[in-house]
Amino acid sequence: MSFTIRPLDPVEDAGLLHGWVTHPKATFWMMQDAGPGDVERAYGEIAADEYHHAFLGLADGEPAFLMERYDPAHRELVGLYEPEPGDVGMHFLVAPTDTPVHGFTRGVITAVLRHLFEDPAVRRVVVEPDVRNTAVHALNEAVGFVPEREIRKPEKRALLSFCTRERFAAATGVRA
Repeated sequence: MSFTIRPLDPVEDAGLLHGWVTHPKATFWMMQDAGPGDVERAYGEIAADEYHHAFLGLADGEPAFLMERYDPAHRELVGLYEPEPGDVGMHFLVAPTDTPVHGFTRGVITAVLRHLFEDPAVRRVVVEPDVRNTAVHALNEAVGFVPEREIRKPEKRALLSFCTRERFAAATGVRA
């Protein structure tokens, strides 16, 4: 399977994203009650933010996942940890499907990390998933993330975790 990543178009992609972020499997995305206009507005705000960017991921040319990249020194984690030079924050969401493919989500997170580490300025990827999201914790660890500690965000208790370029390569065999 071939993965590609392109910038998200908040207007053109809002309808597609609405179905993803409001799906019952996307409960940790915290947009269950969002309407299409809310989704377009939220991603329009991200598009206008110099510290936060959204991307649409394609699998063999078909929309398959959402990825967000942010600067944790300015968004999401301000005051919750001491950012280091080269830190980049990340969120990802795989599109819901009625026909899951074994290993697909691991392929997605591997593609996301490869994409992030292709930027030579990125030294470490930072994530803060909900502490209850045990499936993503296991997935994160499988690609090289190391949990550091729980943190309290306004919307959730989160597990602050980090993945260096070296840990990613050691866990996956992928060099970016």
